[in-house]
Amino acid sequence: MPLRWVIGIAAVASAFLAMDALRLFSERPLLDFVITVQNHYYYALMGLLLPLCFLIYPSFRSPKSYWLDGVLSLAAFCTCVFFFINAETMLDYGWEFSAPAYAVWVSYLLWALIMEGVRRSGGWVLFFLVLVFSLYPIVADMLPGPISGMSSSAAETASYHVMSIESILGLPFRAFAQLVIGFLIFGIALQHTGGGRFFINLAFAMFGHVRGGSAKVAIVSSGLMGSMSGSVITNVLTTGQMTIPAMKKNGMEKEYAAGVEACASTGGVLLPPIMGSTAFVMATFLNVAYTTVALAAAIPAFLYFFGLFIQVDAYAARKGLVGTPRDELPSLTETMKQGWFYIAAFMVLIFLLVYLQREAVAPFYATGMLLVLNQLSPSHRWNLRDGGSFLVATGKLLMELLTIMAGVGLIVGALSVTGLSGTLVNDLLYLAGDSTLLLLLMGAFTSFFLGIGMTVTAAYVFLAIILAPALIQGGLDPMSVHLFILYWGMLSFITPPVALGAFAAASIAGASALTTGFKAMRLGSVIYFIPFFFVLEPALILSGTLWETLFATIKVIVGIILIAGTLQRYVLAVGFLDRAGPLGVAGRALVIIGGGLIALPTTEVIGINVGDAALIISGGVMAIAGMLMSRSGAAVRDASTALTAES
Repeated sequence: MPLRWVIGIAAVASAFLAMDALRLFSERPLLDFVITVQNHYYYALMGLLLPLCFLIYPSFRSPKSYWLDGVLSLAAFCTCVFFFINAETMLDYGWEFSAPAYAVWVSYLLWALIMEGVRRSGGWVLFFLVLVFSLYPIVADMLPGPISGMSSSAAETASYHVMSIESILGLPFRAFAQLVIGFLIFGIALQHTGGGRFFINLAFAMFGHVRGGSAKVAIVSSGLMGSMSGSVITNVLTTGQMTIPAMKKNGMEKEYAAGVEACASTGGVLLPPIMGSTAFVMATFLNVAYTTVALAAAIPAFLYFFGLFIQVDAYAARKGLVGTPRDELPSLTETMKQGWFYIAAFMVLIFLLVYLQREAVAPFYATGMLLVLNQLSPSHRWNLRDGGSFLVATGKLLMELLTIMAGVGLIVGALSVTGLSGTLVNDLLYLAGDSTLLLLLMGAFTSFFLGIGMTVTAAYVFLAIILAPALIQGGLDPMSVHLFILYWGMLSFITPPVALGAFAAASIAGASALTTGFKAMRLGSVIYFIPFFFVLEPALILSGTLWETLFATIKVIVGIILIAGTLQRYVLAVGFLDRAGPLGVAGRALVIIGGGLIALPTTEVIGINVGDAALIISGGVMAIAGMLMSRSGAAVRDASTALTAES
């Protein structure tokens, strides 16, 4: 049977299992005569998807190695069938602590197969991280004090990893199985029905005529698609194929164009309503409704994209770039007429999520509606080949995330069985002392470092287990802490020397990878500060009164305008800050510091006890003085143009 058929059948069966487990067909699952306990569903899902990893990602390029991949795939299927058959017995007799010998050997096999699956689908960085942690319980009592823990034998460790609900089947895997699958399918359906092209056309119709319009189009379209795909690299390699050439054609440097795409795709994972499925894992960790996470993430995401818009607008003004003539742009009316059903599917999704609060079933209904409407559209209708491509893409993505979540679950299990998570929390709190700022800086560095080379969801889950408890015990709001580690974990995608998102964009633009990384870092500079703002000022995540939220948001907006504009030497409604020499440099530094003081969310953290009014006044004075110092004669002459320029 061709591989495409195998992947397609596995995708259909997995979606059916997920919908049946959610009682989408009826109040009583159709498979209740087979799936009598929840673990049946988990092992069945693993048995459908894990074998695909060895077929999709072969061991070697040579066709002679295919037999090995086939054997591994069959072994993965058979081991999952074994645990599926014995799922109820495992629960009744507590096999995770006292399994029979034959079950232990099968546990070793599944453990090894999952590790190989993590290597193939998640890369070497995640593989070594998971390997070290999964073996840790065996040697926990032999390690130095700060990282020592309760040890287990190899057999006990294997049994706990595979047969308990705290390791492979732990919280990351359960969040994937219960919530994430539907949203992944919806995102793939949107891409394969032409949603990417629709959002790009819609963004061009709305923003293409303004200065820097092509870059603003990239921000909007890549942000929206990134929210659904959940993968920075995938989003860069898909939407970037269209947005980067458009920006270069509009007169932007190739490194700058690639940097814009990298920043927009990175921000998409932080953007509600979907947030690349990470929001649903976060909701499971925090034990809150998904809508709570989405609403909390809304203002920080807006502030990040607002900062991108300000930088792009300032860059376009400084370079004298104009928008595309309206007659060369898609018509807004025609675009909506051709793609209205994408908006309709989104509205159904949001209605079910926010109003009815049916997070688990909402994406399945929205996907069904989208596919039906797509078949009624003459220009978007699928044939059998298109439908097959959709199923293959679905199977690949589900397999990849299931494998990674199972691997990350091994880390969860190791920390659980040894008690190391509590030890790490106490050690971090001890090192930070009473300094919240020091604890946050330690958390930011740890999140950035551990986010290198890992997928978004895997990095978040790992950090939520290791780091979040320490920050929460340090007195910070749980929701803001989880968003904080998500933001800082994402920064590695645009920060050299790794900057995987920027490097992917550079390959499309034909630009220098390192130069693109630094361009992206400068463009996304606001993202380095926003996490500190909302973790120290919970009003920015709607944990305050309406007045507190408005006041905090306006302060940060003003600060972003000053900081982002100054980085491009052009401040909105003020003009160019282009004086050369030490005086100009000092003036621009004063504007950035002034913007930071205005946006500063709290003062107790840095040990200064002054009010908001004093900070705003002092920041404003510094910003004005800095602008006067850094404006050259040409900037003054062009001030009237700057005030009336198209933004």
